[in-house]
Formats: sequence, C-alpha cells, structure tokens
Amino acid sequence: MSTVANWPTFISKLIERHEVAENTMAFQFYKPPEWSFKAGQFIDISLLNPPETDAEGNTRGFSISSAPYEPNIMVTTRLRDTAFKRVLKSMALESEVKIESPFGTLTLHNNATRPAVFIAGGIGITPFRSIVLNAAKEKLPHRIFLFYSKRRPEDAAFLEELTTVEQQNPNYKFIATMTEVEKSNRHWKGAVGFINNQMLDRYLKTAATAAPIYYIAGPPQMDRDFQMMLTNGGVDSDDIRIEEFSGY
Repeated sequence: MSTVANWPTFISKLIERHEVAENTMAFQFYKPPEWSFKAGQFIDISLLNPPETDAEGNTRGFSISSAPYEPNIMVTTRLRDTAFKRVLKSMALESEVKIESPFGTLTLHNNATRPAVFIAGGIGITPFRSIVLNAAKEKLPHRIFLFYSKRRPEDAAFLEELTTVEQQNPNYKFIATMTEVEKSNRHWKGAVGFINNQMLDRYLKTAATAAPIYYIAGPPQMDRDFQMMLTNGGVDSDDIRIEEFSGY
C-alpha cells in the first residue's frame, strides 16, 4: 500500500478491539461525521508518542474492513511481534491516533453486467468484507463471488459473517476453502485445497454470464501466484486488480 500527500488527516480515538480469528484482531476507531470513503479503500494510522517504536516506524497502512454505512472505522490485522502491533494491542481505550485517508482503488467496478470475483488470502479478506457488506446494504446488482483461502477455520476472520451475507444478497456467493483442515479442531464441511482455476470454473462457468473483473488481496507472493494462475487460465491482465498486504 502506498499513499500520497495532502489527503484528509484527523485525530481519532480507539473505541474497541476484539479477536476475530486466532492471532487476528479488529480495532474500532471513531469516525468523524464529515469523513467518508469507498468500500475497499485503506487508511494510514499513526501512533502518537508510543511507548516503544522500531525501524518500521509509527505509521501503518490498513484496509478498512468496516463498510461505509457502519458507525466506526474498523481495521483488522494479524498480531505480528512488532512495536507497532504491541502498542496497538495494549493501548488504552480512548487513546488517540492520527488517521490519514482514504487511499486506494480496490473498489467495486461500475459495470454491473460484469461479475466481480474476489480472491483473498491471509488478511486480504479485509477490503472484501467492506465491499461485500456494502453491496448487500445498497442492494447492488453486481454478481459477486468471494473465494477465501486459509489454512484452518480458526485462522479465518469474519468466516461466519461472510457466510451469513448470502442470505441478504442473492447475487453473492461465498466460497471458503481450507488448505490444512486436518490440523483444525473444528468440523469443516466446506471446500478444501488451494484456490485454482478448476475451483473458479466450478462456480463461475454456470453463473457468470459475462467476463468477470478479478480482485486479488493478500501477501505479495500469494498475489503473484494468483495473478499468474489467472493469466495462465486466459484472463486478460486488464481485468485483474491487486492489493498487496506486506508485513502482516
């Protein structure tokens, strides 16, 4: 994620935090009434006078995992052992942070005749939660397919919520797949194995009436692997949009 200068900046406060998967936590911040963003965009959060810091600095970019209609700004992250993450996890509620935003173009395309295919790995599910919830709320006509790959159900943030959205939006299909389900303590009845062109075809060939736009979000190597998978499968590179999640 990269930012540019002279974007809206404001001071916000940490309202609440809670775990959404093993070693993954969501953080809720105050949203100013006049501030807005598009589902799929991201923000920069800067810690103010943190008790510790390191070479990575006091600012991080986070996809906004809340939908625009939700009352707070929510970001979600894996809790790596860095100074920034340690402070974020332990700071007192009502602590202030600086937010600069919004940035990014990983937003839903306008042409609703073309389906949207979201492919998420790692913490890359965060912008897609925002888009999927917003599409359901706004009753958007886009056909949306969300493919979400994790090792185990315990590792998958927003798993139940993203499944439930299918009941709210008949144009939305959620396909979660686990690659190491044998290591899970939970019973899993969904898909298993890695996302590949055969899995995509299984759901898209009978449901997609026009060439989709593909969106990829996850760690850099995973993004490259998915991009190569799609292009090898005949997808035009102009129809692929990518958001990299580095250092998570």
